[in-house]
Amino acid sequence: MTTSPVFAHLLPRNGAWKREVTNWLSEDVPSFDYGGFVVGETPETATLWCKQEGVVAGIPFAQEVFSQCELEVEWLVKEGEYLTPKGKIAVAKVRGKARDILLAERTALNLLARGSGIATKSRKTIELAREAGYKGIIAGTRKTTPGLRRLEKYCMLVGGCDQHRYDLSSMVMLKDNHIWSTGSITRAVTNARSACGFAMKIEVECQSEDEANEAIAAGADVIMLDNFTSEGLKIAAVNIKSKWANSKSFLLECSGGLTLDNIKTYLSNEIDIYSTSSIHQGVGYVDFSLKIDQKD
Repeated sequence: MTTSPVFAHLLPRNGAWKREVTNWLSEDVPSFDYGGFVVGETPETATLWCKQEGVVAGIPFAQEVFSQCELEVEWLVKEGEYLTPKGKIAVAKVRGKARDILLAERTALNLLARGSGIATKSRKTIELAREAGYKGIIAGTRKTTPGLRRLEKYCMLVGGCDQHRYDLSSMVMLKDNHIWSTGSITRAVTNARSACGFAMKIEVECQSEDEANEAIAAGADVIMLDNFTSEGLKIAAVNIKSKWANSKSFLLECSGGLTLDNIKTYLSNEIDIYSTSSIHQGVGYVDFSLKIDQKD
């Protein structure tokens, strides 16, 4: 019997992400919890509501907030589920002391709102790409919010997009500054390979077909075609793949410029990867609230 992978299993049982949650809680209460003083430790049950259409994402992060506040949670929806509330939909029941519920409330809601917004934009982007006939990869960039990279990269995956490289240690990306500082594409790739070895990919940002061909000859694994027109990009991709068809294996990438409005005319199957920050920068939030259940 096989089961589908669970996104939450990407997060180790013990790891830095739990310390991040601790820091987020500390950020919200740096000194005294005045609201907690007011309500005390009366046992309460609260309902977590989703009030806006979208993909639910970030549940493990919200769960960790609740766990660190010693609360019991019953989740009523699954990570990655697309909700279309008519008014609002209950997504979880939270039980515990009143002051602990209110301590966890805002941090958990912020994480769910941000994460679900990214997953929703990612889902819409990849769906439109497939409708347009594009078969390649849509990937999020490293232009993430400081302190929230793990959440944002995770939620791209929940939404169906690739996370691209996670950080500077995940893949070597040689851009114009690297090339100018070393003197040539060939030298930059050679230097990189001497350190990263066979196990890591090297990507090179190229401004022309000649630069792309130099990078491929030097051993680059991914070629990012930068500053090409839409039509020029397609022509260059065909030429480059034709030139190296029987001798070198590589991927072609285009970065930037992709939006929901232009996606159907922008994409070409000659390009293997489109990387974009549009799935995580400037995206909307999905609205959630947490309310103490009223007693009869």
